[in-house]
Amino acid sequence: MAAKEFIVAIELGSSKVTGIAGQKNLDGSIQILAVVKEESSAFIRKGVVYNIDKTAQCLTSIIKKLETQLKTEIRQVYVGIGGQSIRSVRNVIGKDLPNESIVTQDMVIELMDANRNMTYPDQEILDAAVQEYKVGSQFQIDPVGIQATRLEGNFLNILERKAFYKNLNKCFETADINIAEMYLAPLALADSVLTEAEKRSGCALVDLGADTTTVSVYSKNILRHLAVIPLGSNNITKDIATLQMEESDAERMKLKYAAAYTDNNDIDNDLKYSIDPERQIESRKFIEIVEGRLEEIIENVWYQIPSEYYDKLLGGIILTGGGSNLKNIEKAFNNHTHVDKIRVAKFVTQSIISNNETIKAHDGTMNTVLGLLVKGDINCAGSAVDLNGDLFSTPKQPTATGFDPRSPRTAGEIPAGVVLTAAEKKAAEAEKKAAEELKRRQEEEEERKKSEEEARIKEEQERIRKENSFWNKAIKGIKKFGKQIVEEE
Repeated sequence: MAAKEFIVAIELGSSKVTGIAGQKNLDGSIQILAVVKEESSAFIRKGVVYNIDKTAQCLTSIIKKLETQLKTEIRQVYVGIGGQSIRSVRNVIGKDLPNESIVTQDMVIELMDANRNMTYPDQEILDAAVQEYKVGSQFQIDPVGIQATRLEGNFLNILERKAFYKNLNKCFETADINIAEMYLAPLALADSVLTEAEKRSGCALVDLGADTTTVSVYSKNILRHLAVIPLGSNNITKDIATLQMEESDAERMKLKYAAAYTDNNDIDNDLKYSIDPERQIESRKFIEIVEGRLEEIIENVWYQIPSEYYDKLLGGIILTGGGSNLKNIEKAFNNHTHVDKIRVAKFVTQSIISNNETIKAHDGTMNTVLGLLVKGDINCAGSAVDLNGDLFSTPKQPTATGFDPRSPRTAGEIPAGVVLTAAEKKAAEAEKKAAEELKRRQEEEEERKKSEEEARIKEEQERIRKENSFWNKAIKGIKKFGKQIVEEE
């Protein structure tokens, strides 16, 4: 039977593009209806689209396979955005206020809009995380209602190269796939694997992917830093391949023998690992290669954490992603960062119901796409289809409770992590221009009325001045005298 209500999420990873469809239940759990994966290393590198046509073909293929499993047309999808060019930049926007002013919500939104209008060379603002507001000399999370003479907003702007942002939008446009909403993948992941206590007390989320490692730092429930390192578990595979073997053999050996940390006393100098029936390598050499590359990744992760948070990570370091499956990964991070509290997030915190083996594995590889699925709140189901790909004669447009299309949102209403698509930005710019044109016309009309009023007042003042002038009074006196003489005669 064709599904009538479901959410579809797509994650564009460096090794695989994953499409997933799920249905939200009344108890808050999610029933997985379909999962499709396709290799992406030929057209996506380090989380960034490099070949638009091949990516579009892959997306089309995934949608078709999902529709076949669901027996329902997919109208729109939720998309995660990530990649090596994403980085965060702090920005401060200030505004002087008249004496005895009370901060209003409009003032706060004005600061948010001013921050969103910031321009960076070759960079696109994907999201802006509010850090806090400075009201006078005090810092506040919510400044509305406080009296002040100056208001400052501290923001964390999430940037990506414009070319990469355009490529991603172009892929879905080429594949003719509607985007329900774009999310920053690291933020969707954080919301699904971190606890409120970890975000509040301070923590670093490290997503160890195939080609990239993403670092997100939280404190007091606020994102404080975001960076993507162009190093991942594939770099370990490539280093192993330098021992004169194919990358496929290196990947197999990594999965079978690699450990993030091995005590020196536990290394057997006589032990050798088999590459194939004819070749072997020394275990110590293999261990040194794996640990050497992993040490570089950990050092880069620690370098990305702002120094002011080194002693504020009371929630510890949370590891996730495929690379977190390396044996003794917690010990390796502890040795290099000296952070005692380290855990591996193997799965999301939400209740997920599925018979799919990749999801049941709970190995961290599906956490991001599941996080995107959780974010969905608009029905992605379209018309029912048959297995031959023909639409039934009577199209169905189901819209379930809780999945109503949302109305357009202002900058102040955009939720954290939501990235406007190219089409949405274009529409927002057109709306902004229309609003500016309307405002210009209103100002011109007000100026015209003001000029007319000033001219009228000036004319009236001139009339009064003339009436009160000496000669005018004299003429009036003569006329009055002449009138009296005529009346007497």
